[in-house]
Amino acid sequence: MNVELICVGTELLLGSIVNTNAAYLAEKCAALGLSCYFQTVVGDNEERLSQVLRTAMERADIVILSGGLGPTEDDLTKETVAKVCGRKMELHEPSKKAIEKFFADKESQATDNNWKQAMLPEGSLVLENHNGTAPGIILETGDAKLILLPGPPGELQPMFEEGVVPYLAELTSQAICSQTVKICGVGESRAETMVKDMIEKQTNPTIATYARPGEVHIRVTANAGDRKTAAKLIKPIVKELKNRFGNYIYTTDVNTTLEKSVADLAKANGLTITCAESCTGGLLSARLVNIPGISDIYKSGVVTYSNKAKRRFLGVKKSTLQKYGAVSEKTAEEMAKGASVMLKADVAAAVTGIAGPEGGTPEKPVGLVYIACHVKGKTTVREYRFFGNRSQIRESAVSAALSLMRECILVYYSKVTFGKGES
Repeated sequence: MNVELICVGTELLLGSIVNTNAAYLAEKCAALGLSCYFQTVVGDNEERLSQVLRTAMERADIVILSGGLGPTEDDLTKETVAKVCGRKMELHEPSKKAIEKFFADKESQATDNNWKQAMLPEGSLVLENHNGTAPGIILETGDAKLILLPGPPGELQPMFEEGVVPYLAELTSQAICSQTVKICGVGESRAETMVKDMIEKQTNPTIATYARPGEVHIRVTANAGDRKTAAKLIKPIVKELKNRFGNYIYTTDVNTTLEKSVADLAKANGLTITCAESCTGGLLSARLVNIPGISDIYKSGVVTYSNKAKRRFLGVKKSTLQKYGAVSEKTAEEMAKGASVMLKADVAAAVTGIAGPEGGTPEKPVGLVYIACHVKGKTTVREYRFFGNRSQIRESAVSAALSLMRECILVYYSKVTFGKGES
């Protein structure tokens, strides 16, 4: 079966809001074995939405629409769908009661336009919204199955997981199973080359690579008559990926992030960790402190943007800064060592670089970053060249720092080996 995505909202066309719904829905649909050939973004305009919807219904088995289910006049997705499908709008009493309860729980009063959200196309299968006021809708027509979801990700995602996934699973007699192999320290082009022969020979399971900042994810998906059989088909493929990528694989759990794998590794070895950051300005620490329970191992960190701060808080030598500069292998090394001593941590990562767009020179161009990791007296320093805008360079540096922390802990405590990674 194939699915088409339509994201509704003028704010998406203007760039006021990043369209994260499309990425989320596409990823989830791919995991369910649904082929997605088209995605469309359309503004809050009935005529244009009608045209897009009719086209989608002609070429897709399932059409998922997000956005335009709210209480305002420009929220017109339901009404447009009803017109295109020749359905009347009718009051859905359970949805009205749910809206009443939503506002009562907040000790607030619903305004008259909120009741618009309880008006649904006749024949709708209603998806309850436990995080907002707009119910979702499944509408089955002779041409396609339409799924209407609210625009806010905090409402769309749980609704999709709770109501849409079970519905889609029942549409096919095939059971679909997937597993994601997450890799760090190996670039996208190299990773794709390493599995090119597997991709060329793929039938069932299928193999797909996805680039993430500083990471590569490889999703293996199989379908069979039942989930157990599909899972068995995946096992030998994942085993072969483990043979090829070895210790660069940090997890095969789709819910485990790179920062969580670093934290889990540190906890398993009874280690405390810290960060000394310059060009990343606290982004590395922010990734780590997003992990629940990180306070057990992460006590403090420091952002030392200026040379004076590097000297004062990390003990970087004045002579080092004068001779080599703030962006140098030697400075990164002294930052990591100083952080370990000053902040009393077993593992210390340090990042210093030029994020741009200004400040680069022929000798030290924008995107040059040095990252160091100090583990129990042993310091490893790597030089990296990242590309993109200031934000992209900083994000890439954070992912590389996490990858280096993981590698250094594994090498020191587990005595594992790594091949030549990529910077």
